Amino acid sequence: MLQLNLALKHFSTRTFYMIVLVQRLGLILALALAVSGCELEYTPIDGGSSSGGGGDVLPDADETGVVVNVIDGDTIDVNINGDVMRVRYVGVNTPERDQACYSDARSANERLVMNQTVSLVRDQSDTDQYDRLLRYVYVGNTFVNAELVRNGYAESVLYRPDDDQFDYFVSLEREAASAGRGCHPTGIFDDGNTER
Repeated sequence: MLQLNLALKHFSTRTFYMIVLVQRLGLILALALAVSGCELEYTPIDGGSSSGGGGDVLPDADETGVVVNVIDGDTIDVNINGDVMRVRYVGVNTPERDQACYSDARSANERLVMNQTVSLVRDQSDTDQYDRLLRYVYVGNTFVNAELVRNGYAESVLYRPDDDQFDYFVSLEREAASAGRGCHPTGIFDDGNTER
Protein backbone atom coordinates (compact mmCIF):
# COMPACT_ATOMS: atom_id res chain seq x y z
CA MET A 1 0.00 0.00 0.00
CA LEU A 2 2.89 2.32 0.78
CA GLN A 3 4.18 1.79 -2.75
CA LEU A 4 0.80 2.76 -4.17
CA ASN A 5 0.74 5.98 -2.12
CA LEU A 6 4.26 6.86 -3.30
CA ALA A 7 3.24 6.12 -6.86
CA LEU A 8 0.30 8.51 -6.54
CA LYS A 9 2.60 11.30 -5.42
CA HIS A 10 5.04 10.88 -8.30
CA PHE A 11 2.79 9.97 -11.21
CA SER A 12 -0.34 11.30 -12.77
CA THR A 13 -3.52 9.29 -12.29
CA ARG A 14 -3.34 8.02 -15.84
CA THR A 15 0.26 6.82 -15.43
CA PHE A 16 -0.63 5.18 -12.12
CA TYR A 17 -3.46 3.20 -13.74
CA MET A 18 -1.16 2.12 -16.56
CA ILE A 19 1.33 0.77 -14.01
CA VAL A 20 -1.42 -1.14 -12.19
CA LEU A 21 -2.68 -2.52 -15.51
CA VAL A 22 0.79 -3.73 -16.50
CA GLN A 23 1.24 -5.39 -13.10
CA ARG A 24 -2.11 -7.15 -13.42
CA LEU A 25 -1.33 -8.28 -16.96
CA GLY A 26 1.97 -9.66 -15.71
CA LEU A 27 0.15 -11.59 -13.01
CA ILE A 28 -2.38 -12.93 -15.51
CA LEU A 29 0.43 -13.96 -17.87
CA ALA A 30 2.29 -15.73 -15.04
CA LEU A 31 -0.88 -17.59 -14.07
CA ALA A 32 -1.58 -18.55 -17.69
CA LEU A 33 1.94 -19.93 -18.10
CA ALA A 34 1.64 -21.90 -14.88
CA VAL A 35 -1.68 -23.39 -15.95
CA SER A 36 -0.51 -24.22 -19.48
CA GLY A 37 2.55 -25.88 -18.01
CA CYS A 38 0.22 -28.39 -16.37
CA GLU A 39 -1.14 -29.39 -19.77
CA LEU A 40 2.32 -30.21 -21.08
CA GLU A 41 2.82 -33.08 -18.66
CA TYR A 42 3.52 -36.44 -20.26
CA THR A 43 2.18 -39.79 -19.26
CA PRO A 44 4.87 -42.04 -17.85
CA ILE A 45 5.56 -45.32 -19.59
CA ASP A 46 3.85 -47.30 -16.83
CA GLY A 47 0.86 -44.95 -16.57
CA GLY A 48 -1.37 -47.34 -18.47
CA SER A 49 -0.40 -50.56 -16.77
CA SER A 50 -3.06 -52.62 -15.09
CA SER A 51 -1.16 -52.39 -11.82
CA GLY A 52 -1.96 -48.70 -11.61
CA GLY A 53 1.66 -47.78 -12.23
CA GLY A 54 2.44 -44.13 -12.29
CA GLY A 55 5.61 -42.21 -11.95
CA ASP A 56 6.95 -38.76 -12.42
CA VAL A 57 9.95 -39.15 -14.70
CA LEU A 58 10.25 -39.63 -18.43
CA PRO A 59 11.25 -43.23 -19.12
CA ASP A 60 14.80 -43.88 -20.23
CA ALA A 61 15.03 -43.88 -24.00
CA ASP A 62 16.42 -46.93 -25.77
CA GLU A 63 17.34 -44.67 -28.71
CA THR A 64 17.07 -41.04 -29.71
CA GLY A 65 17.06 -39.59 -33.19
CA VAL A 66 15.56 -37.07 -35.57
CA VAL A 67 12.42 -37.83 -37.57
CA VAL A 68 13.24 -37.52 -41.28
CA ASN A 69 10.03 -38.91 -42.79
CA VAL A 70 6.44 -39.55 -41.71
CA ILE A 71 5.10 -42.65 -43.47
CA ASP A 72 1.58 -42.58 -42.02
CA GLY A 73 -0.19 -41.99 -38.73
CA ASP A 74 1.76 -44.62 -36.81
CA THR A 75 5.04 -45.12 -38.67
CA ILE A 76 8.05 -42.83 -39.06
CA ASP A 77 11.64 -42.91 -40.29
CA VAL A 78 14.18 -41.79 -37.69
CA ASN A 79 17.84 -40.96 -38.18
CA ILE A 80 19.61 -42.70 -35.29
CA ASN A 81 23.35 -42.05 -35.28
CA GLY A 82 23.46 -41.80 -39.08
CA ASP A 83 21.25 -44.83 -39.78
CA VAL A 84 17.65 -44.26 -40.86
CA MET A 85 15.41 -46.73 -39.08
CA ARG A 86 11.71 -47.30 -39.64
CA VAL A 87 9.74 -47.05 -36.37
CA ARG A 88 6.22 -48.39 -35.78
CA TYR A 89 4.33 -46.95 -32.79
CA VAL A 90 3.50 -49.57 -30.16
CA GLY A 91 -0.09 -50.05 -29.02
CA VAL A 92 -1.87 -47.90 -31.58
CA ASN A 93 -3.20 -48.18 -35.10
CA THR A 94 -4.16 -45.49 -37.60
CA PRO A 95 -6.05 -45.64 -40.92
CA GLU A 96 -4.24 -47.10 -43.93
CA ARG A 97 -3.78 -45.28 -47.26
CA ASP A 98 -7.02 -46.54 -48.77
CA GLN A 99 -9.14 -45.82 -45.67
CA ALA A 100 -11.12 -42.85 -44.44
CA CYS A 101 -9.13 -40.32 -42.39
CA TYR A 102 -5.70 -41.56 -43.53
CA SER A 103 -4.53 -38.06 -44.51
CA ASP A 104 -5.80 -36.51 -41.29
CA ALA A 105 -4.03 -39.11 -39.13
CA ARG A 106 -0.81 -38.78 -41.12
CA SER A 107 -0.94 -34.98 -40.86
CA ALA A 108 -1.57 -35.14 -37.09
CA ASN A 109 1.47 -37.38 -36.70
CA GLU A 110 3.56 -35.12 -38.93
CA ARG A 111 2.66 -32.04 -36.85
CA LEU A 112 3.84 -33.83 -33.72
CA VAL A 113 7.11 -35.36 -34.94
CA MET A 114 8.47 -34.16 -38.29
CA ASN A 115 12.06 -32.87 -37.94
CA GLN A 116 11.84 -33.32 -34.17
CA THR A 117 14.24 -35.16 -31.92
CA VAL A 118 12.40 -38.17 -30.54
CA SER A 119 13.07 -40.51 -27.65
CA LEU A 120 12.17 -44.10 -28.45
CA VAL A 121 11.15 -46.44 -25.65
CA ARG A 122 10.82 -50.19 -26.08
CA ASP A 123 8.06 -52.28 -24.49
CA GLN A 124 8.85 -56.02 -24.87
CA SER A 125 9.46 -56.59 -28.58
CA ASP A 126 12.33 -54.96 -30.42
CA THR A 127 11.06 -55.28 -34.01
CA ASP A 128 8.02 -56.54 -35.91
CA GLN A 129 7.80 -58.94 -38.85
CA TYR A 130 8.76 -56.11 -41.23
CA ASP A 131 11.92 -55.31 -39.22
CA ARG A 132 10.50 -52.00 -37.97
CA LEU A 133 11.50 -50.89 -34.48
CA LEU A 134 8.48 -51.11 -32.15
CA ARG A 135 8.53 -48.12 -29.81
CA TYR A 136 6.68 -45.64 -27.66
CA VAL A 137 7.66 -42.24 -29.06
CA TYR A 138 8.24 -39.04 -27.12
CA VAL A 139 8.97 -35.52 -28.34
CA GLY A 140 10.20 -33.79 -25.22
CA ASN A 141 7.50 -34.56 -22.65
CA THR A 142 4.82 -35.29 -25.26
CA PHE A 143 3.91 -38.97 -25.45
CA VAL A 144 3.14 -39.13 -29.19
CA ASN A 145 1.35 -42.51 -29.20
CA ALA A 146 -1.00 -41.24 -26.48
CA GLU A 147 -1.57 -37.85 -28.15
CA LEU A 148 -2.68 -39.51 -31.37
CA VAL A 149 -5.20 -41.63 -29.46
CA ARG A 150 -6.31 -38.71 -27.24
CA ASN A 151 -7.02 -36.58 -30.30
CA GLY A 152 -8.86 -39.36 -32.14
CA TYR A 153 -6.35 -40.05 -34.90
CA ALA A 154 -5.36 -43.51 -33.63
CA GLU A 155 -7.11 -46.40 -31.95
CA SER A 156 -5.74 -48.53 -29.14
CA VAL A 157 -4.69 -51.98 -30.28
CA LEU A 158 -3.11 -54.80 -28.30
CA TYR A 159 -0.10 -56.32 -30.01
CA ARG A 160 1.05 -58.96 -27.54
CA PRO A 161 3.37 -59.05 -25.69
CA ASP A 162 3.66 -55.23 -25.91
CA ASP A 163 0.89 -54.24 -23.51
CA ASP A 164 2.37 -51.80 -20.98
CA GLN A 165 0.20 -48.89 -22.18
CA PHE A 166 -2.84 -50.77 -23.47
CA ASP A 167 -5.24 -49.91 -20.62
CA TYR A 168 -4.19 -46.27 -20.76
CA PHE A 169 -4.71 -46.11 -24.53
CA VAL A 170 -8.15 -47.75 -24.19
CA SER A 171 -9.24 -45.03 -21.74
CA LEU A 172 -7.96 -42.29 -24.05
CA GLU A 173 -9.78 -43.85 -27.00
CA ARG A 174 -13.07 -44.00 -25.09
CA GLU A 175 -12.77 -40.30 -24.28
CA ALA A 176 -11.91 -39.39 -27.88
CA ALA A 177 -14.77 -41.49 -29.28
CA SER A 178 -17.36 -40.03 -26.93
CA ALA A 179 -16.16 -36.52 -27.75
CA GLY A 180 -16.21 -37.25 -31.51
CA ARG A 181 -12.58 -36.23 -31.95
CA GLY A 182 -10.38 -36.79 -34.98
CA CYS A 183 -11.28 -39.84 -37.08
CA HIS A 184 -14.00 -41.22 -34.80
CA PRO A 185 -16.93 -39.57 -36.62
CA THR A 186 -15.95 -41.53 -39.77
CA GLY A 187 -16.48 -44.87 -38.01
CA ILE A 188 -13.04 -46.10 -39.11
CA PHE A 189 -12.27 -47.48 -35.63
CA ASP A 190 -15.65 -49.20 -35.11
CA ASP A 191 -14.61 -52.71 -36.14
CA GLY A 192 -14.78 -54.01 -32.56
CA ASN A 193 -11.30 -55.50 -32.85
CA THR A 194 -8.80 -54.36 -30.19
CA GLU A 195 -6.21 -57.11 -30.63
CA ARG A 196 -4.03 -57.91 -33.62
